[in-house]
Amino acid sequence: MKGPLFYSKILLFGEYGIIKDSKGLSIPYNFYNGALKCDGNTDNEALDSNKKLREFATYLSQLTTEQKGLVSFYEKRLITDLDKGMYFDSSIPQGYGVGSSGALVAAIYDKYAKDKITVLENLTREKLLKLKSIFGAMESFFHGKSSGLDPLNSYLSLPILINSKDNIEPAGIPSQEQEGKGAVFLLDSGIVGETAPMVNIFMENMKQEGFRNMLKDQFVKHTDACVDDFLKGDVKSLFGNVKQLSKVVFNNFKPMIPKAFHNLWKQGIETNEYYLKLCGSGGGGYILGFTKDIDKARKALNGYKLEVVYNF
Repeated sequence: MKGPLFYSKILLFGEYGIIKDSKGLSIPYNFYNGALKCDGNTDNEALDSNKKLREFATYLSQLTTEQKGLVSFYEKRLITDLDKGMYFDSSIPQGYGVGSSGALVAAIYDKYAKDKITVLENLTREKLLKLKSIFGAMESFFHGKSSGLDPLNSYLSLPILINSKDNIEPAGIPSQEQEGKGAVFLLDSGIVGETAPMVNIFMENMKQEGFRNMLKDQFVKHTDACVDDFLKGDVKSLFGNVKQLSKVVFNNFKPMIPKAFHNLWKQGIETNEYYLKLCGSGGGGYILGFTKDIDKARKALNGYKLEVVYNF
């Protein structure tokens, strides 16, 4: 048995802001993927995954009891497959902000949910929100609190535009310029990040009025502008807003930026060779970069691992 592939995702814009109703834009990233497998593999990774899936199955059983009407699963079938050694075979790095748990949640929902909403039906806003709330409840097992967006992105394999908490829609994004010099890239921090501690720091900061005002007047403002620019294909305006966003994050989200990258972050803003922003919750994993000239960025970031995800 081998299930369908589910891909990683990148939240281009909206990290933290979507908690406070900023816009957001999430795109599938097909470089990494995962699938449920039951092929007799007994290496340590497969056994660890099987053990984690058993814990997840117990959680899902409680979830269906506690939140009646939200979602229910073919639990016996799930347990039977787990007894046969089923595991999640994934190339998606964990703790890197590219949706490793999201792909797993999407795979389990796809295979074991009763009355599931399928990708092929007419996806009304109501259905998208229903899926998002189901996925949020399922993924909370991994993060303590989840918006449900990562699994939604992985499940639909479509770019998703978040207008607000209750308003999400599939988005058409401008097609890539394969020869374009401008690029969105991932910078590998070499550190595994953990979502929960970063979200806790953010929630603590939200208790301060100054931080809340900064979020509304600067962070959300520039995030919303970045989303609009990106969707319109207005590259010039986009880079102006990404630079502002990079500054706001550097000045107000320092705990989320690994210390070793503080100087690189500043250097990008000062030289305009690239701009960095958080990819997911930060604290490690990938850092997202934007550049008008990928060759210049590579030179400036010599010695670091870069992966291009989109060309302008």
